[in-house]
Amino acid sequence: MGTLSGNLQRPIIAASAVCIASISSDFREKFWPNKSSETCSSSEQSSSSSSLLSVSIDAQKSSWVSKVSVSKLANLAFATRIRVPVPDIYSRIPVSSSCSFPGWLYSSVASSPALINSYQSAELAKAAKPASYVYDVNSSPSEVLYRWHLPEPKAVDVSGSSDCSSVKSRTVVVLLGWLGAKQKHLNRYAEWYTSRGFHAITFTFPMSEILSYQVGGKAEQDIELLVNHLADWLEEDGKNLVFHTFSNTGWLTYGVVLEKLQRSDPNLMGRIKGCIVDSAPVAAPDPQVWASGFSAAFLKKNSVATKGATSEQSANMSKTNKTIVGETKPELTETALLVVLKKFFEVVLNLPTVNRRLSDVLSLLTSQQPSCPQLYIYSSADRVIPAGSVESFIDGQRKNGRKVRACNFISTPHVDHFRNDPKLYSSQLTQFLDDCVLTCCRNS
Repeated sequence: MGTLSGNLQRPIIAASAVCIASISSDFREKFWPNKSSETCSSSEQSSSSSSLLSVSIDAQKSSWVSKVSVSKLANLAFATRIRVPVPDIYSRIPVSSSCSFPGWLYSSVASSPALINSYQSAELAKAAKPASYVYDVNSSPSEVLYRWHLPEPKAVDVSGSSDCSSVKSRTVVVLLGWLGAKQKHLNRYAEWYTSRGFHAITFTFPMSEILSYQVGGKAEQDIELLVNHLADWLEEDGKNLVFHTFSNTGWLTYGVVLEKLQRSDPNLMGRIKGCIVDSAPVAAPDPQVWASGFSAAFLKKNSVATKGATSEQSANMSKTNKTIVGETKPELTETALLVVLKKFFEVVLNLPTVNRRLSDVLSLLTSQQPSCPQLYIYSSADRVIPAGSVESFIDGQRKNGRKVRACNFISTPHVDHFRNDPKLYSSQLTQFLDDCVLTCCRNS
């Protein structure tokens, strides 16, 4: 920002300093958690619930711990017909003898008999207490990369007489979170699917991985781990995937998943039966969009992005069919942060390696998506993703021959449509799944 000089720029610099100071303590807490001075081995885990089954690696060499939480499917007869892929319990993981991690050493993770019992050939019937898989990020024991949620017992037809119930139990909905989302934020969506008999996976990135992104680095390695898990699930015929993405972060993650699935086995693309896109996309590396997204992630409820439109504004938007963002203006600190972030991303997004990687993913999402139906949920009041960008992308997909549905929630803020209007959101999901994914329900 060395180019900002003179009297006109000084107020912006001062405001930026105030803004950065106001969020610095929260920023540091989230991205650089306190470390023990004595060891960088796995953090101690509480034993507050007997429903957690943990696999501990050598305390001096381990940098993460896998946990298996007890599912609600315990002791049900129909569990013999549900298979969940076995995690790669012998994967090579980084270890180090010091907290500074000067180099990469590797160790094979030997799983305990309890974990092998729970996942023996992914047959839940062989485990005393069937469990859902949890993968932890090695940087912080409180951050979970992804979690597998099993269907609610009451949502599954134990008799096996319902074809629709069988299809649901053989379908995984992969929920790809927005920038700054945590597992707890996606739980309400996972519960919506599991209560209707689907499996669900909730996938979130720690902010630290996004901020330290490198092409082919840790973030993409984590996506590779998820893709391998999904490929294991799809080994058995008749199993399918549905993707539900949030904001541009979840949508771009979906693009990388598609890329890796195509490289792994192009036939797997045909097993994707639907894609739901919430609050996205902007199919271009737009610095303003990236700045708005990061500002909202940093400031959370203090961001103007969390504010929807008023009733009067919503009425005007409905009448004119135009995007009218509310009159509420961002505070001084947010304005300064937006200026700084926009300048930052004007540089970062034009770096050759970053720009080339983004272009590859955006090209795939624009012209090489699977032939499955798509549902776009967006809002004219979204201050991060302009409604016009979403509608333009939808038109392009329709011209490419894709089956596309869309619903404009008019007044709801970014990635907050479900909370603000759960009835409409649920009806859109239900209709989409019934008509495009669960065709047997329509014919039964």
